[in-house]
Amino acid sequence: MARFIFITGGVVSSLGKGLMAASLAALLQARGYRVRIRKFDPYLNVDPGTMSPYQHGEVYVTDDGAETDLDLGHYERFTGVASRQSDNITSGRIYQQIITRERRGDYLGATVQVIPHVTDAIKEFAQAETDDLDFVLCEIGGTVGDIESLPFIEAIRQLRNDLGRGNSVSIHVTLVPYIAAAGELKTKPTQHSVRELAALGVQPDVLVCRCEQPLPESDRAKIALFCNVPKEAVIPALDAKSIYAVPVQYHEEGLDNAVLNAFGIMPGSAPDLSRWTDIMDRVTNPEGEVTVGVVGKYVGLQDAYKSLGEALVHGGIANKVKVNVEWIDAELFEADDADITARLEPLHAILVPGAFGSRGAEGKIASVRFAREREIPYFGICFGMQMACVEGARDLAGIPDASSTEFGATDEPVVGMITEWMSAAGIEKREHGGDLGGTMRLGAYPAKLDGNSVVSSIYEETDISERHRHRYEVNTAYRERLEKGGLVFSGMSPDGTLPEIVERPDHPWFVGVQFHPELKSKPFDPHPLFKSFIAAAVKQSRLV
Repeated sequence: MARFIFITGGVVSSLGKGLMAASLAALLQARGYRVRIRKFDPYLNVDPGTMSPYQHGEVYVTDDGAETDLDLGHYERFTGVASRQSDNITSGRIYQQIITRERRGDYLGATVQVIPHVTDAIKEFAQAETDDLDFVLCEIGGTVGDIESLPFIEAIRQLRNDLGRGNSVSIHVTLVPYIAAAGELKTKPTQHSVRELAALGVQPDVLVCRCEQPLPESDRAKIALFCNVPKEAVIPALDAKSIYAVPVQYHEEGLDNAVLNAFGIMPGSAPDLSRWTDIMDRVTNPEGEVTVGVVGKYVGLQDAYKSLGEALVHGGIANKVKVNVEWIDAELFEADDADITARLEPLHAILVPGAFGSRGAEGKIASVRFAREREIPYFGICFGMQMACVEGARDLAGIPDASSTEFGATDEPVVGMITEWMSAAGIEKREHGGDLGGTMRLGAYPAKLDGNSVVSSIYEETDISERHRHRYEVNTAYRERLEKGGLVFSGMSPDGTLPEIVERPDHPWFVGVQFHPELKSKPFDPHPLFKSFIAAAVKQSRLV
């Protein structure tokens, strides 16, 4: 029977519950336990798929095609355990399921209420597919006291009783602010937050205290006394130099020991954290550095490209270099007086990431052209691949009006909306003007690589599987003309109908992919495309 760890947050949001959950899971995994992490999101969206990146950060896509919270990316990167659709639930999805059941008559005429129907659905989700696990970590989004999260807190209270003593632990992440004028840390916000959680029927067993200054032993003892937890279960959490230092830092503060003790489990010998210390050695002692320009449209919030930023770090880890990322708004290159050379010439590599809509598209096309003409390593991801094809069509294939139907009607649709494709479940179809949520080509799909291509040498194989999230594709009717212009279609769907990868073999490094390789990259297993891309950037840095 799996044991459950429930993680809540208090005082303020953005305390790092997801990173703490991922780090704890990695520590338990290093001790030989089988783990899985789940995220409960209280908002009423069914999933974050239709939300602006500025609202919620990136949308993380799983192999089975779920659009999920970005914290699931942390979970995968830290544990290597592939997330599933069943690992992220929202209030919207819970209510959608309940209303569907009610309309179908499944409740046999009963009055449908938050208790027991909503809380039962939450508990059912928490316990699904857990038979082969030792620990299930469940993170509750938001902050204790938010009205949206109340059904989830109540479900935790009930589930802890259902599971019985010794089978669940509650961890509460709080803030211990430093008041500069007083020159001291203040524990009162933590006391109030724990009191509010306890008033809802959940007494935390472990407190993780985010603080900017070291937490004195006297303050730990004070928090333990007023919050009714052992002093050893009050865990300081100071800022780290890198997120990949966090697992070791939490272990040194005793987090994994405190959790196991709360379960009544003897911690035993220390976990093997050698791969984390090796990663941190590479991060803190690089043998060089490179600068990569990311020309995007959501650069005002780096969480919009969270997995991408981490995958670039992983490429640096693999090459023992520091990767400096320069986030560039694509719209800057659309102004009449734009000096694209001044911004892009100092870079060692250029990356154009995924996006939706026409805003910034011409600026991205200009970036593709600059990278191609100046022979700077170029990596186009999803939308970035499509813009590479539009640029190639306009400048080298004699199709000056080449465009995408995403931008409006066009006589030369080099990129168009995909309306039918083959998935593991069979043929899937979409219609123009249909729902936006959950209607894209989502999840893992296989691809066949040309055995003589650049990308097959990078992957060291010709059969791959990568995660997708898009509703537009490069039009294969233009393939012959694009290839005459030097843009080779080196990866296709197994049936040969959908382009997956394009490349320019005559360029130092020029690859565009329709999928999102950043979603599968990990610090201890960097994605081969990012590893190769940063290696090309290192080579370019020696030429500048």
